[in-house]
Amino acid sequence: MRKFLIDTDTASDDAVALIMAHRWTDVRVEAVTVVSGNVSVEQGTKNALYTLEVCKAATPVYIGCGKPILRECNYAHWFHGDDGMGNKHYPEAKSKPQTAHAVDVIIDTIKINPGEITLVTLGPLTNIATALLRAPEIALLVQRCVIMGGAANTVGNVTPAAEYNIWVDPEAAKIVFHSGMACEMVGWELSRHDAALTSSEIEQVINFGTETARLAMECNITALDASVNIQSASGLMLPDPVAMAVALEPDIVTRQGKYFVDVETISTLTRGATVVDELDVLRKTPNINVIWSINVPRWKEILYCCLRSQ
Repeated sequence: MRKFLIDTDTASDDAVALIMAHRWTDVRVEAVTVVSGNVSVEQGTKNALYTLEVCKAATPVYIGCGKPILRECNYAHWFHGDDGMGNKHYPEAKSKPQTAHAVDVIIDTIKINPGEITLVTLGPLTNIATALLRAPEIALLVQRCVIMGGAANTVGNVTPAAEYNIWVDPEAAKIVFHSGMACEMVGWELSRHDAALTSSEIEQVINFGTETARLAMECNITALDASVNIQSASGLMLPDPVAMAVALEPDIVTRQGKYFVDVETISTLTRGATVVDELDVLRKTPNINVIWSINVPRWKEILYCCLRSQ
């Protein structure tokens, strides 16, 4: 069994990614850690617990950092709804979060399983950066760190230059990117265009008739509206599930490469921009494996397979 550690600011697309990880047969999720991002860390924890309850999973959930390292919170209610789950206001799960702090759990889990953890980050990188500041040695103990974040030399989704997760806490992203960890950047652009779910594909998923399929589409209702009407998408964009698909089945990547990537932290205009030195003009040591493209039909097959499962 592959061991996953998932760090999430649980909102609607995070919920779908959590379902996928818990439905993949050779993956065991060691822990879910929650960070402030799309919603408050408290709301994100509630959303994670509810999603796991629907999955009938007993994975422990841990509360992490309640704000970015230096910045104020900037929630994505405009995209995910006030509750992060399409304004569905689901009931609280019966289970409760664990008492340990997420940062301690990240450090301990990686140290106990050296070279075995696939770390999947679905939100701002505050928890991961804080863990690295306290225990920098964990960077070399992670097998893979699959980051849903950034925009590889392309348009952003919260500013013209930046993707939301990196923009929320650019200082944290900079720490992680330069930590020496084996990071894979799965930018938001990979969920655009043909990778978005069309109306007919959404209907197809709903017709699976499973509780997870229902939740996955229902909680993304405001995200669908924002995708189409604010970001001019052809359908529902699901960046976190795309990143999870890359983590689950690396062979879906059709183009990738290691480059020097830096994060803008000073400029107000380009805060959070992920600058990929694609042509190696800086002659700096590559630090990030950038995912440029994926097999879109296979990404959707992975999603459908997970949501069909009872």
